[in-house]
Amino acid sequence: MKSRFAVRHSKDGAFVEMGLDSAVDLSLQPSVNPVSELNLLDLFPIKTTGVPGVAVVQEDGSSLFGETYEFDGRLRYSALIADEVHLKTLAQELRHRDDVFFVARVKLTAGVQSVLTGVYSVNSVLPCIEILFDGTSEAGGKVTFSYMASDESHTMEFPGVKIMDGNWHTFILHLGKLQESNNEVALYVNCDPIGKPQVITSRLGRTFNKKALNLAQMRVGQSGLITSPKPLMGKVQGLKILFGGSLEEALGSMGCQPLDERERDGVASGTLVLMDSLSSLVDAIYILQNELSEQTKEIARLRGIMQNCAMCRNDDIGPPQKIESCGTGPCFPTVRCTDTPTGYTCGSCPNGFQGNGTHCTDINECVLASPCSPVAQCVNLVPGFRCTPCPTGFTGVGVEGVGLEAARRTRQFCRDINECNINNGQCVANSRCINTRGSYFCGECLNGFRGNQTVGCARKRLCPDGTTFSCHDRAECKIQRNGQKYCECDVGWAGNGYICGLDTDLDGYPDVKQPCMDKHCMKDNCVRIPNSGQEDVDGDSVGDICDPDADGDGVLNTPDNCPLVGNPKQEEETDMDKIGTQCDNCPRVFNPKQIDTDRDGTGDACDDDIDNDGIPNAADNCVFKQNPYQWDTDDDGWGDECDNCRYIFNPSQSDKDDDLLGDECDTNIDTDNDGIQDNEDNCPYVANNPQLDSDQDGLGDECDDDDDNDRVPDDTDNCRLVFNPDQADSNGDGFGDECDDDFDIDGVPDNEDSCPEDAAIQRTDFRSFQTIVLDPEGDSQVDPKWVVFDEGKQIMQTINSDPGLAVSYQAFDGVDFEGTFFVNTNTDDDYAGFVFGYQDSASFYTLMWKQGLQTYWEATPFRAVAEPGFQLKVVKSETGPGEMMRNALWHTGNTTNQVKLLWQDPLKDGWKDNQAYRWFVQHRPAIGLIRVQLYEGDLMVADSGYLIDTTLRGGRLGLFCFSQESIIWARLSYKCNKEIPAEFRGRGFNAQGVNSG
Repeated sequence: MKSRFAVRHSKDGAFVEMGLDSAVDLSLQPSVNPVSELNLLDLFPIKTTGVPGVAVVQEDGSSLFGETYEFDGRLRYSALIADEVHLKTLAQELRHRDDVFFVARVKLTAGVQSVLTGVYSVNSVLPCIEILFDGTSEAGGKVTFSYMASDESHTMEFPGVKIMDGNWHTFILHLGKLQESNNEVALYVNCDPIGKPQVITSRLGRTFNKKALNLAQMRVGQSGLITSPKPLMGKVQGLKILFGGSLEEALGSMGCQPLDERERDGVASGTLVLMDSLSSLVDAIYILQNELSEQTKEIARLRGIMQNCAMCRNDDIGPPQKIESCGTGPCFPTVRCTDTPTGYTCGSCPNGFQGNGTHCTDINECVLASPCSPVAQCVNLVPGFRCTPCPTGFTGVGVEGVGLEAARRTRQFCRDINECNINNGQCVANSRCINTRGSYFCGECLNGFRGNQTVGCARKRLCPDGTTFSCHDRAECKIQRNGQKYCECDVGWAGNGYICGLDTDLDGYPDVKQPCMDKHCMKDNCVRIPNSGQEDVDGDSVGDICDPDADGDGVLNTPDNCPLVGNPKQEEETDMDKIGTQCDNCPRVFNPKQIDTDRDGTGDACDDDIDNDGIPNAADNCVFKQNPYQWDTDDDGWGDECDNCRYIFNPSQSDKDDDLLGDECDTNIDTDNDGIQDNEDNCPYVANNPQLDSDQDGLGDECDDDDDNDRVPDDTDNCRLVFNPDQADSNGDGFGDECDDDFDIDGVPDNEDSCPEDAAIQRTDFRSFQTIVLDPEGDSQVDPKWVVFDEGKQIMQTINSDPGLAVSYQAFDGVDFEGTFFVNTNTDDDYAGFVFGYQDSASFYTLMWKQGLQTYWEATPFRAVAEPGFQLKVVKSETGPGEMMRNALWHTGNTTNQVKLLWQDPLKDGWKDNQAYRWFVQHRPAIGLIRVQLYEGDLMVADSGYLIDTTLRGGRLGLFCFSQESIIWARLSYKCNKEIPAEFRGRGFNAQGVNSG
């Protein structure tokens, strides 16, 4: 059902009404570009049901400014409260617009205080925003604007405003520069500025975070208090909030002449003053000519009277003539007549007429003032004038008035409607719409599309080599290393690339089964929640992640003690770990985390050989990592395979910075900034975090001219990583026979290998990861809890936790990292994201996303304020994990010696509950290139563009959370990639990242 409310939008100042579905949550909608407005007096059913203390009355000017609402001061507390939709609209626009205008035409009772409108919290006596008229001040009146900032209420005053005198006045309060740190507030009364704009040193939109909105109300005519200030007393017309647009448009909406036109009429320029004076002089001469004509007639008439006057003739002429009086009706109709001893006197001609009061003629405002737009017609009335409505293709209103003053002040503006901004002007999608004055026409298809206005414009799907391929319209053609072409569905779509269907939750499976045999053509068994592994243990076609009884044993997942294994009796042994016997990998030993390092089905807590290397735990010098030969070079009791200082005695194995290198041998001297200290680095002057050394000669591949030691230089070797001095290449594809289709000979074909030139990495897998605690002090929150699915390609973080990371053990130089982000809850609004270039717990890049504005609850060691939106930071902390780093991570902005903000999405939109997003990050450490893109469905909603930062040259990948629960990272994927994007190469770098300049 449609709501009774409406929002009106316009690009160029005029407004088009659109109904709002009352179920829509505008707080979750992105801010629109066109100008929009809220008509506050249309938000309430005053006319139909009546509200005590408010009445609809007839008043002059109603045709221009809408109905007149009379407030008599008896308005009941909380009588006029706006719908939640409109409150959230206001909050959304304040967060994203540069300019917001409160406009009204008011006729206020003198000597009292009256609230026009405001937003108030139901649990606070202080207003979030309030506009108050105060007629009790000695200066005759003032306007106050109150606002909330930094949890404190502030008030700015505009004194000496003669607005509460019982007369009609136009009122405009302009909130400007809202997206800057210093907001401005300016007041205009009767079209003129009052004083200078006042500055607010904080952003108004920050007041309206998600939590504050839940407790807020927007009201008209009454404050947030039951008592003082008093309810509104007076009359109001056209009370609106305009979002966006220019000051001139806001002035025009109240019938004011724009400031620049007023300058042209004589405010600023002496030349313009002279032109305006000449125009006024012509008008005056025209009026004077008419008055002289009338005076000539009057003089002739008086001459005749004097000739017959008794005082001017002899007594024998006859009796005196009767003096003419008002009784004969000598004055122009409606002109006041006054009798005098010598006759009568007529008052001034009515507004819209000129003359001496006896004779009045109509003023032609159309000729003398030209109040109408050139594209409309001006109709002279007797008296007054009327402008016809703006023609089709233009936006604006018809204007009417009486007299030259009204014609000069109330001007009509007809602005061209850019039809192309509304549904592309009804041109076919992906075609060019060309706007013209008053109309538009449809042109050719956009670049990258083909067709016309009859058949439509379809995207040209060209392969990287410029050839065509039979991919689906929603798929891209790609080329494998061996030159074979394949198709891949776009973000928001899933299938085999030749057929693609809509994929709402971005987990790689379509909402509806597609007519193809690939597994990614099968219907998603949980359409709204990402589950890239499609786990379904009870086989009921409902994915475990959205199945309330995943194992189908009749016991709901909560409180099922084996949610993924059927156990209707809920049996549990005596280990008291709340894990049912049927699924407990150590049924007689307390082990609630169920860790199983070697994945043999027996938990570490009761496994005699945790790493399954044939050495019992009691005798194994590397309990969690296979080392059947038990080498221990430094004889410290830790085997070489797991010793974080292999050549230095360090039985404690302490590693404060979590870089996998023990404190005893950690110097942090790293010339090339790749995270590997020089005495451990096989290429100390060339960044190579993975430390690949294919020929095991102690020289890393990045600085070795012959990686495989076959005496064929790398730049000509057709198997750079494999010994093949004969360079045999039977099929002539450029890859030697020894490495054809498997360049790093790791047993995984190149087209399936995440890193075809790194034998240590084959497929995306986060099942083994290092947990990093970023705030080890205190106990206000617990550490994150990570749960892995989809063979390491999906991870959940389930609790509200301290800041923490889950970091892979694989290291990368150039990498493409992507995944799906989803918050599976409607509670909380904190940080989640991911990391790349991780070198240690004080050195990494993080992309972190906050839903709402919030000040961190621990003000020590400094006050940290988090803004909503997607933001990229580089962490280079002098202190490492702890309170200082914790607050620096929370804070949006730079923190000296801790965190640097590299980029922030200018829209500052927070993530939405239960909404899937797809992220893509490109990192090329060789030149410091970084680019991040974010998609909501198939729509790109954020793009950092190409950034350059060389702080960290490579590292590990991972996931980040801070005080947010129920986060899902799904369909994770990483691919080694050192190639510089083609569109960036023009800046002096070749495809391999080498500066050619």
